[in-house]
Amino acid sequence: MSGADDRRAAPPRTPSGGAVRAAIEGMRRVNRAPAVLLGVFALTLLVSVPLAAAMRGMLAQHLGDSLMADSAADGVNYDWMQEFADQATGLGVTFKPTIIGFAAVLDNLSAFLDNTSRPVVIVGAAAVYILGWLFLAGGIIDRLARDRPTRAHGFFAACGVFFFRFLRLAVVQWVIYAALFGALHPWLFGRVYPRLIHEMTVERTAFLVRVTLYALFGGLVAACATVFDYAKVRAVVEDRRSMLGAINAAVGFISRNSAAAVQLFVLDFLLFVAVIAVYGLVAPGAGGRGVLVWAAFAIGQAYIVARLWVKLTFWASETALFQSRLAHAGYVARPEPVWPESPAADMM
Repeated sequence: MSGADDRRAAPPRTPSGGAVRAAIEGMRRVNRAPAVLLGVFALTLLVSVPLAAAMRGMLAQHLGDSLMADSAADGVNYDWMQEFADQATGLGVTFKPTIIGFAAVLDNLSAFLDNTSRPVVIVGAAAVYILGWLFLAGGIIDRLARDRPTRAHGFFAACGVFFFRFLRLAVVQWVIYAALFGALHPWLFGRVYPRLIHEMTVERTAFLVRVTLYALFGGLVAACATVFDYAKVRAVVEDRRSMLGAINAAVGFISRNSAAAVQLFVLDFLLFVAVIAVYGLVAPGAGGRGVLVWAAFAIGQAYIVARLWVKLTFWASETALFQSRLAHAGYVARPEPVWPESPAADMM
């Protein structure tokens, strides 16, 4: 099996295989596939709009026609938000100052680093969102790998082919991430961290220790995510059916091209950080009326689109790097589906 992998993915050293070139090519491929970006944005709206509508109903019911309604519209009324939070249940408990503007980004980062649990309704919506991404992933990577329009029938044919394969891959991902967040994270921050700072008297030193553990844990999560990304890329480009084989092939590719793979991840991550930094500079605060409300809404949606663009760029650049090592840009082993030209098709 490993011999076949080596023959299938022997990485010829070509001048076009650099990380910077792959990153640029990845951005170009995403820009040449605007329908894909529009599709994942539509998926995001499909999952988030029902939650927003439910939250709106809760807020309208609690505010009614009271004076608090005008106060809440003009700015942040922390007293009212605290009153609402005290009686809220389910989705309502997420309505707090940390959902406003750039604070939402920091809140999500804090929840990730500290492994903070979320309400069941949010977890359920996230599960649906992840399932949607799993379905679209095969079609997206296939489109980015071919770097040409595959039309709806070609795109969704690839989605259907790889959906159940990626479901099997998701089982492995769940096991790995469950071990990281369910076992390693509590051990690092529940046992190791208290022991390391037990006799420390300088708060800054304790903070540096915690940041170091955050970096260690984040690095492990990033390494696992990168392996799973390349497993998806190899599964689509080479039409692999075994997801364990795809993971093994991904690890082999990364190990043989470690410098380029690490450099590419750093470049893509810096792109992600740049999007967050720009949003931090322009993110609106709470309150306002008329044009200010619509401006805040537009900025928020632009940030979501930019985040999705970066996500697609990760996949596109990783695909470009892998194909460059094959010395065959645009190569995909699976034939592109063609709409049948037969008397039966004419009768449909």
